[in-house]
Amino acid sequence: MLAGVFILAQDIRPQLRFIWHCFICPIGTADQRTRLDKFYEGQADVYDATRSGLLRGRNTMLTLAAGHIRTMRKDISKQRLIWVDIGGGTGHNIELMDKHIPIKSFDAIYLVDLCEPLLQVARQRFSKRGWTNITVLCQDATEFSLPEWSDSNPKGSVGFVTLSYSLSMMPNFYTLLDRIDYVLSPENGLLGVVDFYTSGRQPSLHEKAIGGTSKECGWISRWFWQIWFDFDHVSLSPHRRDYLEYKFGTIKSYNGRNRFVLPFIVRIPYYIWLGRSRSCDVSPFCHAFEVEGGNMIGNCSPTPNAVVKESEMVPPLEIGDPMLPVPVEPSNAAATVIDITPPLSSFHYQVGKPWRLPYYEQPVHKDFRTFIYSFTWEDPVVDLKHLDLSTDDSMLVITSAGDNALHYAIAAQPKRIHCVDMNPCQGHLLELKLASIQSLEYKDFFDMFGSGCHPQFRGLLDSKISPFLSSAAYQFWHINDNAFSSAFYLNGYSGWALRLAQYIFSFVGVSQDVEALCSAESIPEQEKIWKEKLRPVLLNPIVVALLKNPIFCWNALGVPLNQRRMLLEEGTIYEFVRDTFDPLPSTYSFKDGAYFYLLALLGHYTRSSCPEYLTQSGFDALKSDNGKAMEAFRLHTDSIVNVLRGLTTWSLTRAVIMDHLDWFTPGSKDVDDEIDEFYRVLAPGGFVLWRSAARKPWYNEVFEKKGFKLTALGVRSGPEVPLDRVNMYASFWKAVKT
Repeated sequence: MLAGVFILAQDIRPQLRFIWHCFICPIGTADQRTRLDKFYEGQADVYDATRSGLLRGRNTMLTLAAGHIRTMRKDISKQRLIWVDIGGGTGHNIELMDKHIPIKSFDAIYLVDLCEPLLQVARQRFSKRGWTNITVLCQDATEFSLPEWSDSNPKGSVGFVTLSYSLSMMPNFYTLLDRIDYVLSPENGLLGVVDFYTSGRQPSLHEKAIGGTSKECGWISRWFWQIWFDFDHVSLSPHRRDYLEYKFGTIKSYNGRNRFVLPFIVRIPYYIWLGRSRSCDVSPFCHAFEVEGGNMIGNCSPTPNAVVKESEMVPPLEIGDPMLPVPVEPSNAAATVIDITPPLSSFHYQVGKPWRLPYYEQPVHKDFRTFIYSFTWEDPVVDLKHLDLSTDDSMLVITSAGDNALHYAIAAQPKRIHCVDMNPCQGHLLELKLASIQSLEYKDFFDMFGSGCHPQFRGLLDSKISPFLSSAAYQFWHINDNAFSSAFYLNGYSGWALRLAQYIFSFVGVSQDVEALCSAESIPEQEKIWKEKLRPVLLNPIVVALLKNPIFCWNALGVPLNQRRMLLEEGTIYEFVRDTFDPLPSTYSFKDGAYFYLLALLGHYTRSSCPEYLTQSGFDALKSDNGKAMEAFRLHTDSIVNVLRGLTTWSLTRAVIMDHLDWFTPGSKDVDDEIDEFYRVLAPGGFVLWRSAARKPWYNEVFEKKGFKLTALGVRSGPEVPLDRVNMYASFWKAVKT
């Protein structure tokens, strides 16, 4: 008994020392160095053991940084790389980084800290590992000076700087960040920060632009944590992070909550942030996004070099304010004109290919908690028969899950593919596919999007995929990193329909028949299984009644009320479902090509039945020549009509808008406006393709009235002949600009 108590006491001794020095032992009001020494001298040797649960995100920040360094520096060994870890204490970060980039790969590493007890631990750690390229400096961070600067100008000489839970402890943080900005390389320098924070009530326009998802703190959290940490001379006021994000261009920003000790009660806000010098050359990105790319209506960043009257600034800046980028002469301040280059959005500073166009988070975006479609439900092979694509074409398509847009890129490599969706999560999904193709090998990629399961997704996301994602997309996938833990295609609203189908099959005992249907070697065998086993299940009155429900139609199938109304005006739900399903098993092999229903039945694709981008040849075509085919993509987070308004006259030759116009109310002025814009933007001879749940949609007349010539490419007349491998729509149309 006594032995057990002794062992327990030994086990919790580090925690007891942590509690004593952090919460009980008085620190006093001495200078910064004295306070730090007194605070850490009794716990330096147990610092790392007691901070693993409290200081979250350090390894993630380093993993992200390593991935971005490798992307920014194609060959690390051929470029001088200096790392300065400011406030690095015991050297824990440097030891962690060795897992991602070997420490010996750095030309020099400098650990700067003001606390000698912690630095003693660091020296012992580095000596034990045999690392000779690390120099430990006991210096004030705001005045840090590297030995190699004695004979040269330090401007732009550092490639990598980290601040791990140290920025909040720096009294003079303005000076520190200014100094880092001076010494950080403008071409390929990287700054990584992880720290606690609190925020204001409402995010600013700039915060929205750099991906401030989940940044807001409730008033209790905001004030409690500021007061609590202030006892230890740690400042969580928003000013440090605000100046950081003002001074540097944001590459990645993630806002999390540390569920320390009591997961549902103690939720300390912390953030992970990567940035680069604002003087880096982002002009090509600006041009591509804001001139050629469209999205000029309410979506672009503040205009660089805007001339702004000082009196119009909110809040007004005073002479000497560290937020003021340019000195102001005191004479006649009300009439002073300042040349201001505001911080651009994170989209402009990202390291990888600029697929995603800048957008500010709007109230409408918050209506979309996740993606609706995890797969695309239109047949791209039939599209290509009518698109007649070439490398000179510029297209506009609805993003959806991106499957068809990728198919067009593989088949024809058009000059431009504008992917448009109001739901930012659909853009996040296509971004993830593009970034994964760019950064992963085929096996990992197919495991993610073919099999729908990759247990190491989070590791791949941070280390390989993240450099090619926008900050907004990275934050979404970081939060939803369990999406690939078991069955990806059961996520999203469309996943509810797949889950329900699997439950029904299991409940009625036909799960084995479903697998037999998807592995049938011949069409007759497939047709027999359908008629005898599965048709009675899917076309029974209970399932049909569920499909009639408007709530289920929207939340599980993505069918809005107006589209549902259109198909009901031409027949019953039973007739629509019958005409959709009956001709497919007797026409197309699910095992070898009709991958749409194979996915719906099994919940995943197979190597022999999957979208073109998931085949080895399709993947190779997109990845080849450093992803040249993917350079065509521009991802817009906006309405179609707004994107069209941002494009120049005659700049498009093709548009594929799926069943988009079915969503509008008959006679809607929005449809008139959109078709007017299509007529303006399309070059002569250009055309629009669409599908509809109705055999003759009401808006056909609008196209004809606006000057388009219409052709019916396919109209369903019964359950005998399918229009394509999906056959979910009653008609397929083409409108040519004459």
